[in-house]
Amino acid sequence: MGKYAEDAKQLLHLVGGKENIAAVSHCMTRMRFALVEPKKADVKAIEAMKAVKGSFTQSGQFQVIIGNTVADFYNDFVKEVGIEGVSKDAVKQAAKKNQNVLQRVIAALAEIFAPLIPAIITGGLILGFRNCIDSLYLFENGTKTLCDISQFWAGIDSFLWLIGEAVFHMLPVGICWSVTKKMGTTQMLGIILGLTLVSGQLLNAYAVAGTAMADIPKWNFGNFQINMIGYQGQVLPAILAAFMLAYLEKFFRKITPQVVSMIVVPFCSLLLSVMAAHFLLGPIGWKIGAAVSALVFAGITGTFKIVFGAIFGIVYAPLVITGLHHMSNAIDLQLIADYGGTMLWPMIALSNIAQGSAVLGMIWLQRNDQEAQEVNIPACISCYLGVTEPAIFGVNLKRGFPFVCGMIGSGIAAVVCVATGTTANAIGVGGIPGILSIQPSFMVSFAVCSVIAVVIPFMMTVIVGKKRLQLAQVNKAVELTEVAKTEQNVAAKSIFTAFLTGKAISLTEVRDGVFSEGIMGNGMAIIPENEILYAPVDAEINVLMPESRHACGLKLENGMEVLLHIGIDTVSMNGDGFEYLVQKGQKVLAGTPLIKFDKAKIKAAGHPDVTVCIITEEGNAKNIQFHIGMDVKEKETRVAEWR
Repeated sequence: MGKYAEDAKQLLHLVGGKENIAAVSHCMTRMRFALVEPKKADVKAIEAMKAVKGSFTQSGQFQVIIGNTVADFYNDFVKEVGIEGVSKDAVKQAAKKNQNVLQRVIAALAEIFAPLIPAIITGGLILGFRNCIDSLYLFENGTKTLCDISQFWAGIDSFLWLIGEAVFHMLPVGICWSVTKKMGTTQMLGIILGLTLVSGQLLNAYAVAGTAMADIPKWNFGNFQINMIGYQGQVLPAILAAFMLAYLEKFFRKITPQVVSMIVVPFCSLLLSVMAAHFLLGPIGWKIGAAVSALVFAGITGTFKIVFGAIFGIVYAPLVITGLHHMSNAIDLQLIADYGGTMLWPMIALSNIAQGSAVLGMIWLQRNDQEAQEVNIPACISCYLGVTEPAIFGVNLKRGFPFVCGMIGSGIAAVVCVATGTTANAIGVGGIPGILSIQPSFMVSFAVCSVIAVVIPFMMTVIVGKKRLQLAQVNKAVELTEVAKTEQNVAAKSIFTAFLTGKAISLTEVRDGVFSEGIMGNGMAIIPENEILYAPVDAEINVLMPESRHACGLKLENGMEVLLHIGIDTVSMNGDGFEYLVQKGQKVLAGTPLIKFDKAKIKAAGHPDVTVCIITEEGNAKNIQFHIGMDVKEKETRVAEWR
């Protein structure tokens, strides 16, 4: 049995059972579920599990944060509960039915940029390093850079631009590839389309602004001319062109006879999409992208930039919860292409730092709580390094006030950020190391903003947390006192313990139509390993069958009536191999022996020995749930519960 086997079984029950899971996968830190009915998941109980650091729903997926051990947890989950895992793409496809139109658009945008993020971050770090060696005047009384005084570092600076150019100037190639990959079309055609957008034959997009209209090269078709302009660093033209290619390929694939599809489909779809990209979609996409970036740039630099910064700094963390933050990648890249830098990304980095600092406050408040620190410390470190989910979902949202304190600190830091015009050359690591992506002239201002994003959330979390945690402790003490008075009584009446030792299975697996189709009621079954049937709950014996002795009925105080039936068609054995250990009208406690039976005689008679438990009358019980698909032990394992 795996390390997380028991936790896996518990999680299966809390997400609504095997039948409620359409697909399951995992990423670096999270289990990803596409649930048939998301409302069946008991979120509070899931988040109360020791192995779980938090949960959230995004893009139609119910995601459970496990941490760095998620791979081991996932393996135990699919092994122990008998569910076959699928790819992340399959989970995303299964989750789409839970998304509205806006969520699908955002999810599509996120899927396009997700494969590109490692390259974009790498490019940002490289540009940040180049900033440090070719733009910081630290030598000879502040008149020269490291590259100015060292040929070696000048050579390194020149060499690194090879990678920087490949990442940012050639970005449309990656976008076109990613779109075709997402759409399930020919990725090589996407790469070729992207290359036609950044070809050396075209005027570089970064040189367009400084080139007179008369000097722009053109394709001359006699009756009309088309500007030969590249789309280096452009986002929207590449996205529009790539989707055009994908839909054209699907269209031609559908209408073209199979015998000539190898020739017709790629030729027609690529030719038409390249023409559309340069004749129509590219110029339109450029204009739209420029308009969006101009609008954002105006907000960041205009009269109301302080208000813009405050709002963005405050709301960015909540946007992470909804998934809308993925849109910022496209906007950042467009700002870099149009204005040579982005003032949006520094605020994003500051928001991450602020949420990490709120966790730092919780580390201080819970410094004597070893269990809490196992979650807090890794979450804080990862947040400072740009990975926010463990901090937001595993710590801050659970308490509420740290999340708000982080938002306020982020808003204040963002105000200072836009007031000083702090600009990044590229997208980098969204945390403290993000300073490497900041333009050299703004590194000091970003450092000041970072200090604000650390100090204010930390202090606010500590101040507010002292009062909140003290109040929570008082309320918890009162709650525990009240619960202690009724805990045993309630537990006895609201749960079933295993009535046999063996494998708990669904009624649908029982080879008897009366039971499997639920004609008599809902329930479960156990394939027994022992030969004594025990009472699963405190009850009164209200039904016995003296002739066959293979079944008995129980009635609970809440009006629930339960049938326990040993084997299939064992009534024909006329009591041979069965012995009652109780009498009708007798009141029994959970774990009381009810019937002794002989498995060998049942097998010799040609009958299955699977034992079913049927709720024939629910009484006052609500939301009855059975725990199946696992090994259970008599009188110990919880196999059913209700409210």
